[in-house]
Amino acid sequence: MIKPTDIIKLLLVEDSVEDAERLTSMLRNAGIAVRAVQARDADELDAQLQAQFPDLILSGPAVELGEVVQAGNRGGKDVAVIAILAEFTGETVTEAFRRGVVAVATREHPELFVTVVQREFDALNLRRNVRRLETSLAESERRCDSLLESARDPIAYVHEGAHVRANHAWLETFGYADFEELQGVSVLDLIAPEATGDFKTLLKNLSRGEKPPASLPIKMRRADGSTLDTVMEFAPASVAGEPCQQIVLRQPLANPELARQIDTLRTKDLVTDLYNRQHGLAELDRMVAAAAEGAPNQILLLLEADNFRAHLDEIGLGNTDLLLGDMANLLRRNLEATEHIAFRFGDHTFGVLSSALPIASATELAQKLCNAFAEHDFDIGKRHLSLFVSISGVLIGEKNANAQAVLSQAGAGLRQLQHAGGNQVAIHDPGLRDAIALAEAQALHERIEAAVEHKRFSLYSQPIINLHGVEGEFYEILARLVDDKGEVTPDVFFPIAEDAGFVTAIDRIVVANAIATLAEREKTGRHTTFFVKLAAASLSDETLLPWIAQQLKAARVRGDALVFEVPESKVVTQLKAARAFVNGLQQLHCGFALEQFGSGVNSFQLLKQIDAAYLKIDRSYMPNLPKDKEHQNFVREFCHQAHQAGKIVIAEQVEDAASMSFLFTCGVNFVQGNYLNEPEKILSAA
Repeated sequence: MIKPTDIIKLLLVEDSVEDAERLTSMLRNAGIAVRAVQARDADELDAQLQAQFPDLILSGPAVELGEVVQAGNRGGKDVAVIAILAEFTGETVTEAFRRGVVAVATREHPELFVTVVQREFDALNLRRNVRRLETSLAESERRCDSLLESARDPIAYVHEGAHVRANHAWLETFGYADFEELQGVSVLDLIAPEATGDFKTLLKNLSRGEKPPASLPIKMRRADGSTLDTVMEFAPASVAGEPCQQIVLRQPLANPELARQIDTLRTKDLVTDLYNRQHGLAELDRMVAAAAEGAPNQILLLLEADNFRAHLDEIGLGNTDLLLGDMANLLRRNLEATEHIAFRFGDHTFGVLSSALPIASATELAQKLCNAFAEHDFDIGKRHLSLFVSISGVLIGEKNANAQAVLSQAGAGLRQLQHAGGNQVAIHDPGLRDAIALAEAQALHERIEAAVEHKRFSLYSQPIINLHGVEGEFYEILARLVDDKGEVTPDVFFPIAEDAGFVTAIDRIVVANAIATLAEREKTGRHTTFFVKLAAASLSDETLLPWIAQQLKAARVRGDALVFEVPESKVVTQLKAARAFVNGLQQLHCGFALEQFGSGVNSFQLLKQIDAAYLKIDRSYMPNLPKDKEHQNFVREFCHQAHQAGKIVIAEQVEDAASMSFLFTCGVNFVQGNYLNEPEKILSAA
């Protein structure tokens, strides 16, 4: 018996009934069950797509191929377009793929046609199954998170002795306000001094792969220094795919009545009386699951006040909650339909979810909300405040049936609207925009592939200026892709190169040329150190360190002439590989720098695991440094902690002389930026 999921729903874009029938006959003769409809022109194509979405579109000569692809992508549906070519040549195949089809076939080769259709249908089902599994996994994780947070027993997850997760009961037991204060902190820090010896022995046994005891009576220490007697119970677990230990403390929750109140109010935001972020994200997960099953017309809107910080300066921080409450009331009044779910997404960001709102209606609603805020005066204290909002929406379809992807698209759209001046709305249809981006990305992919093959990369160097009298020259190496179409900077080519797996090869090209340049400089007596960026993927390349050693030896270049730098955020995601790589660099006497450091919740905890000699201050703290007290305080504290840890501090993207003076007084060791010296071309690999 044929199951409904085994039947291929086809839309044939053919101007001839005979040609359409011939194609369906080929499939049926091959034992493939199909249900086919025909579109003879663009109007019929749109009508058929509105009536029902097919699994596959077979595009003949009736409608221009690019128009068919665009129509199939509309609405975020995952529909594979197969081009049926009259002439099967290299030129026609290449042109078809450039238009965005997923496969090509011809009537003159029935076996090829049948194979292509079956393969694309199988691939479609595979993608759908993967999305269902991702949705199920997200739902399972959400339920686990809910159970974890509602558990009365304190529970924590520990990887290599450090906290990677803890529930509310654990935080409450030890006196922490939120997990950010505890993330990365060693469990050993929570053990009372008289019990640390036994617990260190336990950690050593765990590091050797030994099983922990079923339970361990132990005295622990709270944040305020007080102690408690408890019993630890251990169980193997995993967090984000990394193996870890679950630790449960068997003691009752201190205040059950408070817990019941929290459970009652857990879906509400107390400031705005809208749903809270947790409830909103749970509803988003539900809609994503429905989208993976084909549910149409689901929309997420993100609404945010333009220049909100400036408004706070006008009304004062003490009135922030009043303003947010009034904004929520205005939002609520303009959402008449009950199917809309309004929630507070961030500090001053609101979300609206709708499960039955076509994209045209969503645009109308977003514009209505935008106008409502623009026309409203807020009475806050003794002030009358006018503010504008930007609203970014995302159609939730099969192609972006992932909560994080939907939020990222909406957030990116919001930033673009605000950068363009604000007081605007835009709804993102992932299908249409992805088609354009796909063509551009494919063209760049081809350029990157050719550049890697022919080593078409030029190196630029930017001086790193020493503020405290260290001898020698220091430069950061920057790569550019250079071909007959021009020069491409890393911020453009790197994301595509990373997705395509080219970054490790590019890293080797850059490192080889950097070593060659160092060798030439050493011959002229220039004692030079190069800072070379590495992609995160290179940290896991076990052949890279031996290759670097061979390159240094062949060029007769000292190891300490090279400092490799990787962003903190990338290192955190693969600590084990990064630690092994840094240890290997030390054997070669090469240096290691953590770039964009300080952007994490508790960045300096990372130094307990990664022995980086250099720390580059997160560049987001450099703009307006001479006037921004918050940034100044951060830099002072950063330098204090770094110097206490014996680290060398580098500030990049320095913008002016006043910043230079401030950084010098803070004890920053090195500075760099276009204000000091713009990058200069030093070597071409072409």
